[in-house]
Formats: sequence, C-alpha cells, structure tokens
Amino acid sequence: MSDERFDDDEMNEDDESFAELFEASLAGVGQQLEPGQKITATLLQIGAEWSFVDVGQKGEGVLSSAELLDSEGQPQFAVGDKISVYFLSRGGGELRFTTKVGGSGSGTEQLEEAFQSGIPVDGRIEKEIKGGFEVKLAGNVRAFCPFSQTGLRQAEPAELIGQSLSFRISQFSERGRNIVVSHRAILDEQREQQRVSLRETLKEGMVVKGTVTNIREFGAFVDIGGLEGLLPISEISYGRVEEINEVLHSGQELEVAIKKIDWENNKFSFSLRDTLADPWNKVGSIYQVGSKLNGKVSRLAQFGAFVTLEEGVDGLLHISKLGQGQRIRHPQDVVKVGQNLQVVIEKIDPDERRISLALAGETDEAEETSYSEAPETSSGFGSLGDLLKAGQQKKERKSKKRK
Repeated sequence: MSDERFDDDEMNEDDESFAELFEASLAGVGQQLEPGQKITATLLQIGAEWSFVDVGQKGEGVLSSAELLDSEGQPQFAVGDKISVYFLSRGGGELRFTTKVGGSGSGTEQLEEAFQSGIPVDGRIEKEIKGGFEVKLAGNVRAFCPFSQTGLRQAEPAELIGQSLSFRISQFSERGRNIVVSHRAILDEQREQQRVSLRETLKEGMVVKGTVTNIREFGAFVDIGGLEGLLPISEISYGRVEEINEVLHSGQELEVAIKKIDWENNKFSFSLRDTLADPWNKVGSIYQVGSKLNGKVSRLAQFGAFVTLEEGVDGLLHISKLGQGQRIRHPQDVVKVGQNLQVVIEKIDPDERRISLALAGETDEAEETSYSEAPETSSGFGSLGDLLKAGQQKKERKSKKRK
C-alpha cells in the first residue's frame, strides 16, 4: 500500500511540474498583447507585400512590407534588424503589426483603427487655419491640430508649416470627416519614458546637457530632456550677474550640474557655476597678502567699495581706507562704479572667502590709476585726487622743515 501511495504522490508531482511547464510555455503567448501595444520586433523575412517578424510570441507576426520603405520607396531595413511595432490584431494564427499608420494606401478605416488602438499616424502640416493647423494624413485625409498640440512649447507657424510629424488621433467622428490630432501627445509619451529613465540614473552632482527654455529675472529654466528645472541667477557664475539676458538666451545649450532633485514636488535645480573652475583656487598663489593689483569698482555700500579683481574674486575697500585719513560720508564721494583702481591686499579670510583691500598709497601710483577722475564730493573734502595731492604736499612741507 505504501508503494502505491508513493507512486500516486510521484504522479501528482509530475502532473504539477507539467502544469507549471505548460503555463510557463504560455507566458509569452500573443493573447497577452493589447491593441496599440508597442514592442520591439526582429525582421525575419521581407516579402513583396508582407514581412514576417519575431516578436517573442507564439504565432507569426506580420506587417505590410510597404511600411519598411522610405519616402522615396527604397528599403530602409534588412533581415535581422530590430524595429518598433504596434500590435493591431490576432487572427488565423497570425499577429498583425504596424510601425505606424502611413503611406498613400491608408484610408479612413485604418485611421479609425489607429484611433481605437492609440497608434501614431504620419501627417504633414499644410497651413495655418483658425485655432491651429490643417494636417494632411495618409490617404489625403484632412485633420485639425490645435496650436496647443503642436509641441511642448508653441512655435511660430512659419517654422511648422511643411513639416512631416507623427500624431496621435485624439478625436475621430463623422466617419473620418472630423479628425483632431496631437503631436504633443507623442512628445509627452517620449518625455515620460525619458523621465522614467532619468529617475533611475539621475543623481545630485552629475553634469548633464540641457537647453535654456525660458529666462526670468530670478534665473533661467533648463530642459535636460525628460524634466525641466531652475538655474538660479546665483548659480550662473562665480561673478555677480546683474542681467541674465546678457549671459544666457533661450535655446542656448549648456552643461549644468544637478544641484537638487525633488521628485515628489517635481522641483529640480541646476548650477552652471559648479561646472566652472573656481577662481578662489588662485587665492593664496596669485592673490597673496601684500600683492598689488588692478581692480574695478563693482558696487558701493555705505561701509565701503567692492572691487572686482577678476570675475568671482571681489575684495572690500573699506570706507576708512578711502579718505586718506579724512572722514567721508559715503564711498560715492570719492569713487564710482566702473572706476579702475590700484589696490593692495591687506588681509585674506579663505573660510569666509573675503579679501580686505587698501589703496596703493603713493601719489604717483594714484595718478596712474586715475583716482583724480573720481566725482567731486558734496561734503567739502574735495575729490580723492585732491585729498592725495594735499597729503603729498603735507609730506613735502614736513621734509623741508627737517632740512
């Protein structure tokens, strides 16, 4: 009895194994395909009218050979090539596929099938009409594409007329007499695929290529293909950027570093500055305490004048250093923005990235740097040139007394 039970158990196990194998063999059967589903196929045979493809399903995959020709009727694929196809239907052991609806032989029936299945169709933008464009589809069928559905961003009509694009049919009625199409739907689908890929690979600190799409006073928006983020004005350069339009323009291609990624709130920020060499790396080598340098006044504050030594490296000329020992009310009394000065570095704070400056103190040096061109002061002290001249005269008088 025990042997019989053992045999029964063994047979049950065999039955279960066979069932599992059978189910596994059906795992790739074409019945799992949905109309309109996009897959990758391998060309097995190209015939005069029909071509056969391997789509990893049980049953033959077929599509019209006309779809494998270019616009001039020449073959653009060969046996063994991999192509993207859309599933149409199943029948008689065959799986019907298409690359997209196109060609002069296509008519309203095929367009309706494309509408039902969500398969792209080829079309040519013919002319601008009220609210959008007239588009000629396969078989000389006319369709309407609203302005808002031509792309991710609206372009000038003259740039679009004459272009051949792929469209998704969003409305099909009156037996094909009323067809509305969208090119943006195709772009949105591609963008979503890119976004999925970016979510798996994008990391903070990476450097990626992008295109400037919009410029605002606080920064520029950059599209890196799949998502758009903000390049803040503070991240454009190591130097101070007053007017973004003088540095960037729409359509400009850039390499930017990923500064912050927030998938939940769909917020992303970039940095152009982080891709550039940091000029502060020169501090300690080129820029040292005691170094005499030429600089340009970049801005004025109540407490002093900021002098740019090079883009991204500014030093502070404190107000107490501007009066040659005499008190002034504001730096603008003796210097102006854009004025060239000769200065000497008094102190460097690398942690705070601060440089303290003083004027090069000799009169002949001051004349070389055109200090006398500073505007006259309203406080009664005279110009900086006058102050320096008075100081030199005082030194000369003291020298004569000693003699």
